[in-house]
Amino acid sequence: MKIILFLTSLIALACGASTTKTETNTVHDNVLVTDTAYFASGCFWCVEAVFESVKGVKDAVSGYAGGSASDANYKQVSAGLTNHAEAVAIYYDAEIISYETLLTVFFDSQDPTTLNRQGPDRGSQYRSEIFYQTEAEKKLSLKKIESVNQSDIWKNEVVTKVSKLDKFYAAEEYHQNYEKRNPNNPYVLGVSVPRLNRFKKKHPDLLKEGH
Repeated sequence: MKIILFLTSLIALACGASTTKTETNTVHDNVLVTDTAYFASGCFWCVEAVFESVKGVKDAVSGYAGGSASDANYKQVSAGLTNHAEAVAIYYDAEIISYETLLTVFFDSQDPTTLNRQGPDRGSQYRSEIFYQTEAEKKLSLKKIESVNQSDIWKNEVVTKVSKLDKFYAAEEYHQNYEKRNPNNPYVLGVSVPRLNRFKKKHPDLLKEGH
């Protein structure tokens, strides 16, 4: 009985475990826009919530990026059929927050040393990855990784990938603003909220008023 209860709790604390909808999604082509950034660092519910708490971020959209298939949806990505990562598109005001600061938010809200894993979520879709659009973003990303590796923050080396963005597929509508819309979800309470709170504690100066 104890084994059954333990397995049940693990399933409950998995990103997307309680979702059963199969709504269609839309595609965002790769457009070189200076106020958009794309990151992946585990469950997109968590990543979206972190970035939406940051000053200068206008919106965060959960989706999929980095795969080999020409389309992506939650069922395919979760099954590992497309090699996409759960990613988030960050729409931000570059006059308020810089790409460098977004990189700080990215690295300080995850464990970038765990390969294909964040917290209870395991699989290549939960990998840590930066999707750059310009050479400037690429250079800043690599510089940040070097800086993190040289610090004493983590015992192990950063495994975050840095890849050229091809296409970003917005996730199904029920995934958007998931933490806000589902505050009593077991995963939100047990994983997403604690992750957000750890980030808030590290960077209160970066938070929007009311966060």
